[in-house]
Amino acid sequence: MARLFAHERRNRILEILQKKQRATVKELSQAVGVSEATLRTDLNVLEKEGHLIRTHGGAMIDESIPSEKSFVERERKNKDEKVFIGRKALEFIEDDQCILLDASSTALELARVLKQTSMRLTVVTNGISAAMELKDNPSITVILLGGTLRINSVAVEGILGSQILNQINIDTMFASASGFTIKEGLTDFNVYEVELKRIMVQSANKLVALLDHTKIGKSSIARFADTSDIDIMITDKKTPLEEIEKIERQNIKVFIV
Repeated sequence: MARLFAHERRNRILEILQKKQRATVKELSQAVGVSEATLRTDLNVLEKEGHLIRTHGGAMIDESIPSEKSFVERERKNKDEKVFIGRKALEFIEDDQCILLDASSTALELARVLKQTSMRLTVVTNGISAAMELKDNPSITVILLGGTLRINSVAVEGILGSQILNQINIDTMFASASGFTIKEGLTDFNVYEVELKRIMVQSANKLVALLDHTKIGKSSIARFADTSDIDIMITDKKTPLEEIEKIERQNIKVFIV
């Protein structure tokens, strides 16, 4: 097995625990290919970050951390806020641009707005639902990133899509997240999709974060963008003013809908 970087190794540990709920140090060290001493260091870091609970001789997932919900569930949650955010995001798109959409339910709302536009655009996405929304608009060229499709997923995952991104000049990426804090940046639950989203962020000249109020001040398992990567944030009016002021002090332009 190829040697994993620390963040890859820790994501793998969390993935195992999400499936098994608990595991021993020996089991985990063998699964990720490191010594038990290194594995214990990883567990200490993950416990400090609030992702798991150390047990005698191993670790267990912290059941207070919400599990990944189905896309249908996420799409229904805060639907009105996501629709308004998607409409506002259209203002940051210009004719003849190449934009990048992640596979989030909020970016899907932007895709539904774009479906009705007459602008000539190239839209690159790892979201199957967004691609399907846009495919019948003759003014829009849709590029679906290659990769792995998991059971019950609507997102293409893995780093195969990076080959396409290396050949395209992306003007703006529009992305949501499971959570955002100034310290952690944009974080998500799906460790496989995060791997691709990191590359997507690096490929874009500008990053617009689409975050309803429930995402602000929360952190998930894996970071895909630092706070310094974000140029614009669109959120809804339920986001506390003090949070907005903190974000604006990070040189991020915040728009409220």
